Amino acid sequence: MTNEKKAARSSRAKDQVNDGVLRTNDIVAKLAGASDDFAATIPHNSTKNLEHGHDNALAPPIGESSKPGFDKVTASTITEQPGTAKTGGPAQIGINANIAPLDQFKVDPSGQRLTTNQGVPVGDNQNTLKAGLRGPSLLEDFILREKITHFDHERIPERVVHARGSAAHGYFEAYDALDKYTCAAPFSEKGKTTPVFVRFSTVAGERGSKDTARDARGFAVKFYTDEGNWDLVGNNIPVFFIQDAMKFPDLVHAVKPEPHHGMPQAASAHDTFWDFVSLMPESTHMLMWVMSDRGIPRSYRMMQGFGVHTFRLVNNLGQSVFCKFHWKPLQGTHSLVWDEAVKISGADPDYHRRDLWEAIESGEFPEWELGLQIFTEDQADSFSFDVLDSTKLIPEELIPLTPVGRMVLNRNPDNFFAETEQVAFCTAHVIPGINFSNDPLLAGRIHSYSDTQITRLGGPNFHEIPINAPVAAVQNNQRDGLHRQAVHRGRVAYEPNSLAGGCPFQAGTEGFVSFPDSNAQDKVRGKPEKFAEHYAQATLFYNSQTAVEQAHIVDGFRFELSKVAVPAIRERMLSSLVNVSGDLAERVAAGLGMQVPEAMPKAMDNPQAPEITESRALSLTALPGLCGVRTRQIAVLVEEGVIHASLASLHSALVHAGAVVHFIGPRVGNFATDSGAMVEADKSMENAPGFLFDALILPDGNPAVQALVDNPETMEFVKDHFLHCKTILALGDGHRLLEMAGIEADAEKDPGILLAQSADANAIAPRFIDAVAAHRHSSREAG
Repeated sequence: MTNEKKAARSSRAKDQVNDGVLRTNDIVAKLAGASDDFAATIPHNSTKNLEHGHDNALAPPIGESSKPGFDKVTASTITEQPGTAKTGGPAQIGINANIAPLDQFKVDPSGQRLTTNQGVPVGDNQNTLKAGLRGPSLLEDFILREKITHFDHERIPERVVHARGSAAHGYFEAYDALDKYTCAAPFSEKGKTTPVFVRFSTVAGERGSKDTARDARGFAVKFYTDEGNWDLVGNNIPVFFIQDAMKFPDLVHAVKPEPHHGMPQAASAHDTFWDFVSLMPESTHMLMWVMSDRGIPRSYRMMQGFGVHTFRLVNNLGQSVFCKFHWKPLQGTHSLVWDEAVKISGADPDYHRRDLWEAIESGEFPEWELGLQIFTEDQADSFSFDVLDSTKLIPEELIPLTPVGRMVLNRNPDNFFAETEQVAFCTAHVIPGINFSNDPLLAGRIHSYSDTQITRLGGPNFHEIPINAPVAAVQNNQRDGLHRQAVHRGRVAYEPNSLAGGCPFQAGTEGFVSFPDSNAQDKVRGKPEKFAEHYAQATLFYNSQTAVEQAHIVDGFRFELSKVAVPAIRERMLSSLVNVSGDLAERVAAGLGMQVPEAMPKAMDNPQAPEITESRALSLTALPGLCGVRTRQIAVLVEEGVIHASLASLHSALVHAGAVVHFIGPRVGNFATDSGAMVEADKSMENAPGFLFDALILPDGNPAVQALVDNPETMEFVKDHFLHCKTILALGDGHRLLEMAGIEADAEKDPGILLAQSADANAIAPRFIDAVAAHRHSSREAG
């Protein structure tokens, strides 16, 4: 390409910004233009004709190359600039750091403390953790297991669950020091920031399954602390299906596709799952959450996260309290409706993955507040439930949340496989100040997560994969095995030693020391008595929902059980629901054409009365969020002859409020408006159906409206917004589109339908923005 042509093209690219064409408000527009310019510098393969013949074979040409005019063109992500102690800064252009001299990988333990592979200082490297000096060794001893497991695997695939996920980098910032409760590094001082990597996931589906399946979601946070890696591996639901890790393989085998035909994928609506849970009444509480709107979140950015288990906090004095971890999203807790989720899964199975990526890429960084429920053992003993039972939560009315910090995700990964797919979260990865309780489900997870990574990531050295490597120094005598990266100097690989000056040496009390929880009891296989109460909190959850949310729970059970082919399983599950709520059981039974059976016998006849029967915090509506319409996707239908001034006015107001506006036509490309100006449709009704958006604007202009009326896709586009209780604004002649869709366009009856003339577009914008911020107008559904 000649210099003249390059200059002309560059000039055209710059002029497009001010050419009067309305386009999607995309913060990456500069990148898109630069990418186009960059690609255009190589219009064809200029060396193709030199690939043939003997002479050319002896003297192959140098390949053609060019330099970008904008350095972000060759980056994986625009958000690579905000660096942390883990991510560092942007890559140096033209440099492959992986081929640097080996000295950067060499390890010398001189003067260093002994640590685990997560960089956690080891307090005692001589003794296994036991229940008393002469008692049995404990499964909790993650230091022993890591050391022995690594040794066992020194000689030399997809996750079983949580296979499908998306992730991002960010940081956690502490509000204040928590030294009263814990010496954990992230909470050691006010304002301290700790790098994090967070992975969200579905549970049941395979890696290629859809994002919007009804399922629990994983919410796993890796803190790269200066005392080693801490993995807070949780879900978007605060309870779980089972009470003991012994049942985890059974649960997963039941919910996975049935082994004889491999169906259904990423769904629990089948016989084996409901056969299992109907025989496990402790699953009932979790079933209420999954069948509710929590099972189909609007976005990863709009769901809560929970540590699920009870953990211990330990301070520098060796004093301990119990705690539970809660993440609350700044964006609020919002969900999809079932019809919407099903349609989205067909149109965009990557819906949640795309939403997270695009929000971060556009600078709308998701944010959560971390809150702790902190309580003593005496308080725990007084509850009507057992805090070691993972099928139970602690209502916030009993133990309020203490906000301790915020987490911001501000950088997309550079490479999905290297980071998102290879990241290894393990509940055993804790640091000084964070310790375990005796939760029997947690005990199994402590072992299972680390063990599965050995198979999945090819050996015991998965901690050396860059995304898993701590920012704290790793010094120990573990050697060899598949994929070893560290190049250790010297001949000593044992402790104690004198040939290396005793290094690395154990850290003593400066390292991780397990909390000395006294336990002078018999060795038994069983459960505490309070574990036998299975229904009170399921009832609490149902009673805490709004009428619309309760209806969605009914719909969830009805749909799932209608997929169960064995009538006895349906009846068994209904008999369990009778113990939760007679109303719930009757409504589900009616939807299945069944009579309500007798209640399933309870495992506990006279349980302790629950402290509360309703909790506002358990409803999605309790957390509407603080972000208004930021990142909300607004669809504006366009056609030839649309009124330009009203759309320009609304576009400006919405973009200013942080919404993302998309002009949608019967095709992509430019459309002429009434003023002669052009509006560019970046999507079409064919490639971006209405259910992918959060709200809809119907334009004014008789020619445009008539063309939209004549398009069969328009009515479906409009009806989906109405069916899914979303906000619709109709301008002028656009009212006709509501009438043609059979929608009662009465703003007095429906707060989610707004009518205005084009001249009033600027005045109606604030009302429209407020209506969109409400997320959904459930009164439409209730009516």
